Amino acid sequence: QGSELSGWAMGRWTYEGIDLNHNFADLNTALWDAEDNDLVPHEFPNHYIPIPEYYTFANATVAPETRAVIDWMQRYPFVLSANLHGGELVVTYPFDMTRTYWKAQELTPTADDGVFRWLATVYATSNLAMASEERRLCHYDDFTRFGNIINGANWHTVPGSMNDFSYLHTNCFEITVELSCDKFPHASELPNEWENNRESLLLYMEQVHRGIKGVVRDGDTDQGIANAIISVDGINHDVRT
Repeated sequence: QGSELSGWAMGRWTYEGIDLNHNFADLNTALWDAEDNDLVPHEFPNHYIPIPEYYTFANATVAPETRAVIDWMQRYPFVLSANLHGGELVVTYPFDMTRTYWKAQELTPTADDGVFRWLATVYATSNLAMASEERRLCHYDDFTRFGNIINGANWHTVPGSMNDFSYLHTNCFEITVELSCDKFPHASELPNEWENNRESLLLYMEQVHRGIKGVVRDGDTDQGIANAIISVDGINHDVRT
């Protein structure tokens, strides 16, 4: 069909007909409802939000790929992640789902908006294609006006995204990188795509060294404490050891 003529949805659905891009549990709605009722964080957590029971049923519309990724995320304490898409040149950051359910676009920042904007900017400013003064618009959105980054929900709402799930269910901060205007580049173009993204990927991974690091220990035994909750004043999103 031609590398740029296959449509935005090509490759998104599994054999079972499930769109993996929207297949994670919606934890946003539960959090926002609890916030609206002043239940956070005393009666409802602002992090490590549990997966709803309906999502765990055997007949739930959850792809085996999605279940496998969730199991992987629960077994390893990732703190930084990126998922890679094609079809645009922009880096998006959570939240991906609009807080006003009927809006298709709405600025919906997380409690860690400054960190997410930094992470997105690190990638976008070091990506050769995004940073090029000669870059063209991929389609009709001019992301160069925003430094080639955008809050995901302010672009288009994505309920059930992996980014939002990672942030609300684990300690992991995750962004989406739209790598190229061309959703399906030809094999001959892959070396150039790699050069465009190599430094960005390395610099992004280096961001794990930002922030506070250490071990929470018992004052008497000096043993590490699992599941200790770390709170930062002014940020309504805790993390755990």
